Amino acid sequence: MISRSEYCVIACAEAWRDNGEVLASPMGLIPSVGARLARATFSPDLLMTDGEAMLVGPDGTTEGWLPYRQHLALVTGGKRHVMMGASQIDRYGNQNISCIGAWERPTRQLLGVRGAPVNTLNNPVSYWVPRHSLRVFVERVDMVCGVGYDRAAGARHHRIPRVVSDLGVFDFETEDRAMRLASVHPGVTVEQIRRATGFALTIPDGVPHTREPTAAELRLIREVIDPKGLREREVRV
Repeated sequence: MISRSEYCVIACAEAWRDNGEVLASPMGLIPSVGARLARATFSPDLLMTDGEAMLVGPDGTTEGWLPYRQHLALVTGGKRHVMMGASQIDRYGNQNISCIGAWERPTRQLLGVRGAPVNTLNNPVSYWVPRHSLRVFVERVDMVCGVGYDRAAGARHHRIPRVVSDLGVFDFETEDRAMRLASVHPGVTVEQIRRATGFALTIPDGVPHTREPTAAELRLIREVIDPKGLREREVRV
């Protein structure tokens, strides 16, 4: 039986399909498993790092050196694809990881803006949300950290390929670049997603299910990349 977390891994991995030789920067467990799976299967040209100064393979073996100046060149030249988290995200992909409530007097302090503006304006950024809810998918974010389509002003490398949550997959392939439901994970209904979203999603007719992992992908996930099953702690059904 395929678990919800494994569908989420596949959905995250698909974000890097056909990316070519770009630096994958997954943030979080499920995105990390997904990036390593993509590298080991359909995106062999992906570059991955140890988080410091080395390029590594899916098994962690060193493949090369990534000096900081070269890392910055990848970041600012559209040659990196990040998958970040989002404490809030709106219909146009504006993301907040800084605070809840008014910036001048927030009710809750979060991570801070960090590198989100640079990421979103200079290279593609996808998002991973392990708990899809009205608190996260909001009409208007309390503070813009990651820049959405309505604010990007034609930035050359701005792109949000997909948003993956524990309920489904979303993209911005609409005329006005508003969020669209691209697929639902098996066991989830469109109505369930609609009720858990704080704005009107674009929902096409006949929304498909998120694709199943192949037997080879399942083996990699379960036996090679995440043999301890840590993915099941992040996505609970």
